[in-house]
Amino acid sequence: MIEVHVLASSSAGCCYRVTDGSTPLLVEAGIPIRRIREGVRFQMSSLAGCLVSHEHGDHARAVRDLLRAGVDVYASSGTLRALGVELDHRARHLAPRRQVRIGTWTVLPFEAVHDAAEPFGFLLASGDEKLLYLTDSAYCRYRFAGLTVLMIECNYSAEILRRNVAAGRIDVARRNRVLRNHMGLERVLELLRANDLARVREIHLLHLSDENSDEAAFKAAVERATGKPVYVSWRGW
Repeated sequence: MIEVHVLASSSAGCCYRVTDGSTPLLVEAGIPIRRIREGVRFQMSSLAGCLVSHEHGDHARAVRDLLRAGVDVYASSGTLRALGVELDHRARHLAPRRQVRIGTWTVLPFEAVHDAAEPFGFLLASGDEKLLYLTDSAYCRYRFAGLTVLMIECNYSAEILRRNVAAGRIDVARRNRVLRNHMGLERVLELLRANDLARVREIHLLHLSDENSDEAAFKAAVERATGKPVYVSWRGW
């Protein structure tokens, strides 16, 4: 059974450990390597690799340290190039919509919508379980069948964002960047309606904005819409 362990999930940095019971993986490396070591109980050699969605620091801060520690890093060619590690022998280039095997996982990268070189989301499958991971994307272009675990960005509420702009707490340029690059509650609910959730047993909401989100309201809205257990992964480092 897939298990998700949140090391960090905030604008300061994101990092998750996922396992199918056989192959532990990191997803994102946006926190210092010291925190990653602590988060995996200093068992770095147990990690089969680290999936990185894009090159921004809150997702890729520790990439070079992971490579030096002997952990393979999987990302798009654009992401690895932007990080300057594309020639490292442990930097594994992923192509969009082309599956790769990592231990007992099958990983399918797919295009995200974000202001980065070549951002990806990931569909991870093991046995009869499937985990969808998508963050830092304005929306999702694809539908997925047979999902059992979802890890989805829920960065903002359009109404909270509107109020913050009206109050002068956020300027229009920043609002526009948020809308172009991140997934809000309303888009998350659209994504959930567009997919078959019959087999889903848990939903993790990721990367909530400090200013433009409401943890309790987001959790309640997604639980109401899906009838599934919802966990808000909002932890700094």
